[in-house]
Amino acid sequence: MDQIANVSLAVLLGSAMVLAGILSSLMAMRFGAPLLLVFLGFGMLAGEAGPGGVPFDNVEVAYLVGSVALGLILFDGGLRTRLSTFRTVLAPSMSLATAGVMLTAAFTAPVAHFALGLGWIESLLIGSVIASTDAAAVFFLLHAHGLRLRPRVAATLEIESGTNDPIAIFLTLLLVEIILLGGKSWPDIALAFVAKAAGGAVIGWGGGRAISFVLNRVSLAQGLHAPFVSAAALVVFGLAEFIGGSGFLAVYLAGLVVGNRPTRAHNTVVTFLDAATWIAQIVMFLILGLLAWPSRLIDHAVPALAVALTLMVVARPAAVFLCLWPFRFSTREKLFMSWVGLRGAVGIFLASIPLLVELPNGQVYFDIGFVVVLVSLLVQGWTIAPAARRLHISLPRSDPPPRRVELDLPGQLEQELVGYAVGPSSPYLRRHLVPSWAKLMLVVRDEEVLTAGEAQAIREGDHVYLLAPPEKAHALDRFFVDMPAPASPDPQLLGDFFVPGEATLGALAEIYGLSVSPEDLGMSLADQFVRRLGRPARQGDVLPLGTIALLAHRVTEGRVVSVGLRLAEPDPLPATIERWKAALRRAWRRSTAVLRRR
Repeated sequence: MDQIANVSLAVLLGSAMVLAGILSSLMAMRFGAPLLLVFLGFGMLAGEAGPGGVPFDNVEVAYLVGSVALGLILFDGGLRTRLSTFRTVLAPSMSLATAGVMLTAAFTAPVAHFALGLGWIESLLIGSVIASTDAAAVFFLLHAHGLRLRPRVAATLEIESGTNDPIAIFLTLLLVEIILLGGKSWPDIALAFVAKAAGGAVIGWGGGRAISFVLNRVSLAQGLHAPFVSAAALVVFGLAEFIGGSGFLAVYLAGLVVGNRPTRAHNTVVTFLDAATWIAQIVMFLILGLLAWPSRLIDHAVPALAVALTLMVVARPAAVFLCLWPFRFSTREKLFMSWVGLRGAVGIFLASIPLLVELPNGQVYFDIGFVVVLVSLLVQGWTIAPAARRLHISLPRSDPPPRRVELDLPGQLEQELVGYAVGPSSPYLRRHLVPSWAKLMLVVRDEEVLTAGEAQAIREGDHVYLLAPPEKAHALDRFFVDMPAPASPDPQLLGDFFVPGEATLGALAEIYGLSVSPEDLGMSLADQFVRRLGRPARQGDVLPLGTIALLAHRVTEGRVVSVGLRLAEPDPLPATIERWKAALRRAWRRSTAVLRRR
């Protein structure tokens, strides 16, 4: 009976800790605190060294829970990466996610070597453990502070954060294997590494195709689609690990395949995974917090702070500037992306692997990784929003998003119904302008369902349902916000959708807060191209229009039919940097002239 009572007590305490963590998210939202920090704090307080006094040193359980949580998180990250949407930033994102992780680890290793007195392989292992950024921490903090980034910066960070975890895991496991199998030759280790990557890639691709096939061909009961996808993702992870491949790479690739193929119940799956990944992260963070001992963390505080400082102000910025050098990012954008390198769940999870395999100094790896994550969340976490505003990378969120209803349509996978309530001040009510890929289908008025033709003019209080691609549904929110026009364009809604060429400048000015002369308010966008170009328009022509730019998307017989919207090019480099560059160019010309005379 005592055993039953102990199990019941464990269930009570565990569920109470999870509830406390969930409710604490409200406080974290209010004060902008990183949620990971809150959950780790609860775990440390509940641990044996805290007032909770719960004894816990089972690294195997922590690794099991962390593997399940990371499997779901990586699958969710792949599921949300739309290759078609982020096509223009795939190259810089993948550069940061691959070379950036390796450079960050390499630049951090020397400090770990001298501060801790470890060998170079062990020091590189510490760098690899803390080399990846945490997407959940970054975007939670941006949301909590009401910020929206420039679309190119946001997309780059989103893809990098979602794709750099497998590389960090690869590096960590490879270095752990090198340390454990010191007598094994480097060619053998490299061959095993390639085989692990190839096995993970094959299982991930095949698993993603299989999940998509079952979703679209098997009639599952209502509500089972999301649990099926979550369980199937973990099957892909476990199968890849069982055959010797990389489960973490496999589960991410499976999510990438499913997310970029039309599937049933897509939004239901995404919503379910949101909740599942939150719970998984909370449980993982609480358990990792239980593993930490404050007294041991204090013993390694000085070298850990040296590693954390190097990571934040040297290693991450150097990796970002080197990886983004071939791409057109401004200095301010690169500085911001350097500072946004928050460390999180993956860093602490990887730091537990040396403990699990009983490496020499395994506790040192865990303590260093734990302290580095805490410092990153405390310092970078609370300054990320001021940095975004100071560097002019974000625009303030001036309005709450409207309530959006999304309904899957059986029999096809390319479109869904998106519903909104029409408020008295919504741009759609005043202008009836929506992107060209959205089509009005139904109107609910006074509890009566009407077709678009029967409803005729839309009125205040109507509920409208539009046909739209699932991946673009969120872009309709701006048109149904019941507030006056913003003071400046909303970057989240530019760059991905198009409006008809016959839409007027006045309509765009009202929705995006543009400054347009009174005589141009009634002019169509197609006429604006004709007047400004002085020739027939061609596909790809760009017209700056204040803070946004108009892109000729489709052109018929010299007249623009569809217009894309995007933010204008980033501001030029600061004047001081321009003066330095000019001075360097002058010095170079003088030196070459002297050499020629000699």
